[in-house]
Amino acid sequence: MSESPNPLLRATDPPDDFEPGRAGRRRSGGRAWQVLIGGTAVLVLLALGGLAVATLLEDKTSTPPAALPSDQPVVEQSAAANGHDIDSRDTDQSALTVKEVFPNKQLVADDGRPAYQVLKTQAGTDCTAAATGEIGDLLARLGCNQVVRATLRSPDGDHLLTAGLFNLTDAASAQRARDRIRQLLDDRQGRFQGLSAGDGTDAVTTAAARVGWQVRGHYIAYCLVTRADGEQISSSDAKTREILYDMIESYLNRGVLERRANGGVASQPTASPTESTASQSATNGRNSSGN
Repeated sequence: MSESPNPLLRATDPPDDFEPGRAGRRRSGGRAWQVLIGGTAVLVLLALGGLAVATLLEDKTSTPPAALPSDQPVVEQSAAANGHDIDSRDTDQSALTVKEVFPNKQLVADDGRPAYQVLKTQAGTDCTAAATGEIGDLLARLGCNQVVRATLRSPDGDHLLTAGLFNLTDAASAQRARDRIRQLLDDRQGRFQGLSAGDGTDAVTTAAARVGWQVRGHYIAYCLVTRADGEQISSSDAKTREILYDMIESYLNRGVLERRANGGVASQPTASPTESTASQSATNGRNSSGN
């Protein structure tokens, strides 16, 4: 896995880590991200962009925050001279395609790592297909005109996940969506929606899950992870944390979006990470807003 700064984590149900335990192999030149982990999990906001992670579980607790040490600086990433600006659709006009985001039936997040099996892909202009309730409405209001997503099976076969990219108008719109999503999840007024890939994959649309989202430029990268057997996912499930990091940071950020930006370079360290929390429950027969 690529080397990346260890984020500062805060847990609300119960203390949890987003750190997948391979910080030594992360690249130090990555863009800073803010990570949010919701009510029953951990939300981390890195100083630039934003990676949020929430747990889709039923109950909330008030477990005191917990922090992990950070042994590397958070760095900001900008476009190189031969790249192009992905902060706005005005300067990044080409639409995403399935071929660009999920080109193969096997997805490798980092060289030498086991492959994820890509079960189904989808590209569309209706962002509410991938985010329901008030979250879907919010994305539409802020100019989301495209979502490209896929449902995958983890290398060990124990987890199903849906991951993808939302295409918003500009970086400011993406950041506003990121900040508002936190509260909507807390209030259970919407959810990220998994993509069913046929028999044996219903869990990705209905089961308790953990979901992460991250902003880079005018894109929101996201991933939700469920157990393949539909059982409630454990807040201490290290494999889930690893999957979220693989898909959002290593693959979508440093893979797909880095290629699109065409050669980002690291600049000076930014301010220290900040923290927040959000929550979202499984559907369990509820409506699309989670009520």
